Amino acid sequence: MNSYKKLIKYYDFDTELGRLVIFFSEKGIVNLSLAEDMESIIQHINNKYGQAIKVDRDEHHYHEEIIEYSKGRLKKFSLPLDLQGTEFQKRVWFELLNIPYGETISYRDLAIKIGNPKGYRAVGGALNKNPILIVVPCHRVMGSNGGLVGFGAGIAMKERLLKLERDNLNLISQ
Repeated sequence: MNSYKKLIKYYDFDTELGRLVIFFSEKGIVNLSLAEDMESIIQHINNKYGQAIKVDRDEHHYHEEIIEYSKGRLKKFSLPLDLQGTEFQKRVWFELLNIPYGETISYRDLAIKIGNPKGYRAVGGALNKNPILIVVPCHRVMGSNGGLVGFGAGIAMKERLLKLERDNLNLISQ
């Protein structure tokens, strides 16, 4: 069991990409997921962090930037993150934040960027554990042949996110 226990708040909300659920601590977002299997997600959060308490969305503003992104109006998030994982996972996740909106990178190139050129499989494992969909943009990582591979929310969602970014790349300034 993880020793990182604290009060986690959450709420769900609708976006152009579907219904999402966001979990956050006093430091920032710990998880952003599709709200498809809420019971499993809440159980996972309770096991990892401690008690998750549902709160009124109108008292918080995390969803506003995510909704703007889903409408193609926002390129860069300014949301606080509270990423919890191994040091390697966090290194990978923080490097994802440097991939520009509308651009992609291969697993291999990402491994090189974090100083572990032969660690592309380990990078894939870290991406698979990325707890913050969309904001930590693992959807921007492609297979070595440029193909759409591996995405926790499904390949169709990865394709949708990449299309959203390509279609709006030159339409928004931030």
